[in-house]
Amino acid sequence: MMAQDKKRQEVDMDSPTFVPTVKVGKVLEGGDSIQYMEMNNVYVFPPVTFSSKRQQNAYMRLVKNVKTVLPIAKEARLIMMETAEYLETLPSKEAREEHMKRVEKSIMKEYKPRMKKLTYSQGKLLIKLIYRESNSSGYELIQAFLGPMRAGFYQAFAWAFGASLKKQYDPEGIDRLTERVVLMVEAGQL
Repeated sequence: MMAQDKKRQEVDMDSPTFVPTVKVGKVLEGGDSIQYMEMNNVYVFPPVTFSSKRQQNAYMRLVKNVKTVLPIAKEARLIMMETAEYLETLPSKEAREEHMKRVEKSIMKEYKPRMKKLTYSQGKLLIKLIYRESNSSGYELIQAFLGPMRAGFYQAFAWAFGASLKKQYDPEGIDRLTERVVLMVEAGQL
């Protein structure tokens, strides 16, 4: 049983959700050297109280879903940034469109199998976490990269399954608990 507890406490250092920040250095102050160490943020929240076992299970599901979906949202942000930077270097509209077709094809090849494994609630959470990471809705991102027709198609597809690519992330309001879980996962506390 102790081995299982030890396994749960290990942090995956290769995960894009956990970026260890430990910097050790020294500064010279008036002829005297002072050593310092910078570390990751540590978040301290009041304990979550549950009024029922059902609420506790919902919270544990949220933690599991965030751990599953957050790496994908972070990868999506990196792909968007790299693609946007590269598109700026291309000389013509045709070259940009050709590049976007290649990018879309490679994204579909790599991410479609992963997306098929997501549950309904994980898919809806992914839409919100992509908004959190990029500060733009999924619809706006698709519209910027692929055009309004494709964005409308993907929005209609999401709507058919009861989701919306236009969902926004509200860390101060309805998504307050999700933000708490995300911060703790990013800091390696969960």
